[in-house]
Amino acid sequence: MTSLTIVRRIAARPSVVFDAISTPEGLTAWMGPDAGPVLLAETDLRLGGAYRVRFRMLDDSEHECSGVYVDIDKPRRLEMTWRWTQGGDDPGESRLSFELRAIPEGTELTLTHAQLQTDATAESHTWGWNGALDKLERHFNPEAEGGANANA
Repeated sequence: MTSLTIVRRIAARPSVVFDAISTPEGLTAWMGPDAGPVLLAETDLRLGGAYRVRFRMLDDSEHECSGVYVDIDKPRRLEMTWRWTQGGDDPGESRLSFELRAIPEGTELTLTHAQLQTDATAESHTWGWNGALDKLERHFNPEAEGGANANA
């Protein structure tokens, strides 16, 4: 098993970023690695509650992931299981966590995706998460280049 960690600085307070990673409206603004649309976003934000997100990429492929929330500490931490139910390149269940820390510019977000099956899967997820986090940064700061603060 392998994992990846990406750190970004987001120009919004932790409580606002938490809503962006935990509500259907928030997820619709940034999930997916490219400019393709989010087709479905459902969340039941409680321990053991389920989420599901489906997006279409610019190549017209559709991908859907789902899981359950295993740790919720608003606005500091959100952790969930992750499994591709359509598309995707890892057949197993993995763990996804977001750590949010207040900084003068807004929020330092640390994404960790753990328990991935292979190094190739981790590399693919790193590409995908960097694309999605670029969109999250631009959502709060439309002039941001995106990707400049990525650490994979």
